[in-house]
Amino acid sequence: MTEEHQGGSRGWTAARKGVWSWLRFTSLRLRLVLVFGLVALTAAVSASGIAYWLNREAVLTRTQDAVLRDFEQEMQNRAGALSEHPTQDELQHTAGQMANSSQRFGVLLVAENADGDTVYGSSGGLDGFALSDVPESLRTAVNKEQKLTSANKHPYHLYWQRITDDDTPYLVAGTKVIGGGPTGYMLKSLEPEAKDLNSLAWSLGIATALALLGSALLAQALATTVLKPVHRLGVAARRLGEGRLDTRLRVSGTDELADLSRTFNSAAENLEKRVADMAGREQASRRFVADMSHELRTPLTALTAVTEVLEEELEFEGEGGSFDPMVEPAVRLVVSETRRLNDLVENLMEVTRFDAGTARLVLDDVDVADQITACIDARAWLDAVDLDAERGIHARLDPRRLDVILANLIGNALKHGGSPVRVSVTRADDEIVIRVRDHGPGIPEDVLPHVFDRFYKASASRPRSEGSGLGLSIALENAHIHGGGITAENSPEGGAVFVLRLPQDPSPPTDEDAGDGDDGGTGGVPDDGSRGKDAKGQV
Repeated sequence: MTEEHQGGSRGWTAARKGVWSWLRFTSLRLRLVLVFGLVALTAAVSASGIAYWLNREAVLTRTQDAVLRDFEQEMQNRAGALSEHPTQDELQHTAGQMANSSQRFGVLLVAENADGDTVYGSSGGLDGFALSDVPESLRTAVNKEQKLTSANKHPYHLYWQRITDDDTPYLVAGTKVIGGGPTGYMLKSLEPEAKDLNSLAWSLGIATALALLGSALLAQALATTVLKPVHRLGVAARRLGEGRLDTRLRVSGTDELADLSRTFNSAAENLEKRVADMAGREQASRRFVADMSHELRTPLTALTAVTEVLEEELEFEGEGGSFDPMVEPAVRLVVSETRRLNDLVENLMEVTRFDAGTARLVLDDVDVADQITACIDARAWLDAVDLDAERGIHARLDPRRLDVILANLIGNALKHGGSPVRVSVTRADDEIVIRVRDHGPGIPEDVLPHVFDRFYKASASRPRSEGSGLGLSIALENAHIHGGGITAENSPEGGAVFVLRLPQDPSPPTDEDAGDGDDGGTGGVPDDGSRGKDAKGQV
């Protein structure tokens, strides 16, 4: 195909798309044009039909009255002058004279001669107007003698009828001579009047088409005038939906559309104020949580050091420790609650990093099986976790954040599910798929949609538990920052299944200089607080 043909094809395609776009996006405009067109068509057709009918009746009636009046006079003056029993030559001569009247119609005279035979006289000769051209019903009416009354003073009357022969209209009339004499019939062609009426019909049709076209143009102009503000309103609404809260409409006029524009501007202004207020409150809340978490880290560091000492004293209590048996439960409670508070603060700090968008990836080439093994071993979960992972599956991931995800998923399965917990690793396309399945009762259907919500706990009757309700939420955020995700479902064989999907080479920007500084810490710890003896500090 040549470049010219390709250009023409592209032009036709673009034009067709433009037409369909116009029809699709301006359906209200199209409906207005159609409604205006239908109204105009109905009005024009009705007016044209009435005008045609009135003119037709006027033309035909005027011609018909003139012809019948002339025929009646000719019958009285000429046919009435014939004898009661005329000859055929007399009838022929009289019919010719009658046909030469001003209306120029055909004449047929019928009478009985002196011998009692029926004779005919036609203005067109033997091939002219014949009795067979007269409808039977008209002949019957003409020859029927009427009863004389005070209202009817003559036994015979003039009758007429319109007929069509070879698509040519004719007027046929007949009557008898008053006082006795021949019967006369008249045939008048109405073809000139029919041509005039056809010309009138064409004129009315053209006028109807022009009226329809004019109404369509008028509807288009009105639709453009009316719908232009509506189009601007739609554009402004889309911009507002895209987050451009400073969008406003130019208001002109005092009609309903101007009132609508003012209402939109007022609503947009209120929305902008509310969003700004909410954004300010949210930012202040995040700043408060971050500042509070940072302020708590200093006393928590001291408390953690003290609890570590107390924990060591508890471990050596059997070797001559000095704890009073009445004090030991309180000491253990202080140790566990201090550790729980430390985990909560670290989780809150990680949440604020995600909300503020400051969380960064420090990518490295990771053997997924080795990473899972290290996570399980660091928390002394080897006896409770069944690992099915082939070594050699590598991916570009953040090792610390992957450890946080695995610790939360496996720890959650150990706490709320049932042993053994099975962890499997597979490769699908360009993704690494890690499944964590437990053998517990599964997740209730009403809880399943909320397992990744922050601070969500399945049992409202147990608001105080070892977990904070942030572990799975932090795990999901860490998966998202890698460009992956986590889903939760119940296995048909029983138990819950968490599926982690991570790309082998994530696309989010990295920050190699981020290190483990202020973005460090735990990055989220297992929500069940489970730790091995070799992992008392940060995970």
